[in-house]
Amino acid sequence: MTTSSCAPDSSTLPPPWPELSAPALAERIAADGRTIVVLDDDPTGTQTVHGVPVLTRWDAASITAELAAGPPALYLLTNSRSMGPVRAAEINFRTGWQIRTAARWTRRAVAVVSRGDSTLRGHFPDETVALAEGLGGGVDGVLLVPAFIEGGRVTVDGRHWVADGGRWLPVGETPYARDATFGFTSSDLPDWVAERSGGRIARDEVEVLALTDLRRGGPAAVAERLTALRNGTVCVCDALDPSDLEVLVAGVLTAEAAGTRLLYRTAASFVPVRAGIAPRGPLTAADLGLARRGGPGGLVVVGSHVPTTTAQLGRLLTAGAVVGVEVDAAALDEAGRRGEVEVDRVAEVAGAAVASGRDTVVYTSRAVLTAPSASASLQRSVRVSAGLVRVVDRLPVRPAYVIGKGGITASDLATAGLGIVRAEVQGQIHPGVPVWRAGSDSRFPGLTYVVFPGNVGGPDDLLAVVRRLARVEDPDA
Repeated sequence: MTTSSCAPDSSTLPPPWPELSAPALAERIAADGRTIVVLDDDPTGTQTVHGVPVLTRWDAASITAELAAGPPALYLLTNSRSMGPVRAAEINFRTGWQIRTAARWTRRAVAVVSRGDSTLRGHFPDETVALAEGLGGGVDGVLLVPAFIEGGRVTVDGRHWVADGGRWLPVGETPYARDATFGFTSSDLPDWVAERSGGRIARDEVEVLALTDLRRGGPAAVAERLTALRNGTVCVCDALDPSDLEVLVAGVLTAEAAGTRLLYRTAASFVPVRAGIAPRGPLTAADLGLARRGGPGGLVVVGSHVPTTTAQLGRLLTAGAVVGVEVDAAALDEAGRRGEVEVDRVAEVAGAAVASGRDTVVYTSRAVLTAPSASASLQRSVRVSAGLVRVVDRLPVRPAYVIGKGGITASDLATAGLGIVRAEVQGQIHPGVPVWRAGSDSRFPGLTYVVFPGNVGGPDDLLAVVRRLARVEDPDA
């Protein structure tokens, strides 16, 4: 395991490649004419884009309709992080076939991204293997790009790092590596690939496209490395600065134009660069068109148990900005009357608070429920999330807004609690925190839905988002 004493030091690295023109890259991306289709294993992957559609249910016909409009990117919410590996692989295979069919029907070129967690939790490589098969096979390389630069997750010399309170930690030394379902020990990504694949992919079979390649050789050197990939080789790609991703994408465009078939397993930072989506500043309450006070309050639903979320929840509750309603997670985990009684109790209390105009947070009890295996832990999380969905389903009024805190929670709320089939990503209300506008076929058409990742932000950031959504009387809020 890598130690924090070897934290990335930019002073020892080559400077970023100086010769890449952002307008020229944008022109190349536009001329390439592809839609970047993103299979998102939870809804937090939209945290770096805006003005693009996201579907929570789809078939080949609905993908065709979206591709016909020519968007720069299209997100398909698989929510596969909440599933077992077999089901996750099945969904990826089927969706790959649907994308291939839709691209043929529309004659629209696509590039396909399997969006995963920047802290390395998820079903890799099972998902990319199945997705490649669904797309028809013949993939030359799988680029592994887990950098989420906006959130302080970077890769240097094939090692992945997480910013934590002003210091850098190897990802294998963070609480995310001890996840009950997707735990791991390696911070070195070639080792991590070997670990997560159960030895099916050996460490020495993994290529590394290091910062020295990106910053000294530029796009031409990147393209040369990528065109040499064969038979689905996994290639780890460094990124410390957004300019590194721009160089990577410039090389990708050259390699793909030469006929190299690439598949991508990335975190959120790669997608807007590959899709040519320009950055946008944080959304304000005025941008979202929220018109209150005098009406119902907003609703925050917290299911994530990672330390980041627990700290943010504590700050939100102690600030007195919301009505807090704690849910007994152990009760939701049980089938039968005890769980339903708890759902009824919470829905009644929370519903009354929201109807009275109070912003309200419904949150699961913080004691971690243990399970005998990774699969049992995942199923317990799914059952608790389903209980939270039933709470939302029984609300008597439309909230002013809804925040879903945590990936599984946010996905289940969107699909089952709010009935969102299609939404538009409006942008971010806070760095790394996307906002959706619910489609016309949802339970609350036009609802502002905030997808707040469990592992993003500092202790005050959830409170800051709630206050921004509440202060609609201030046009700059």
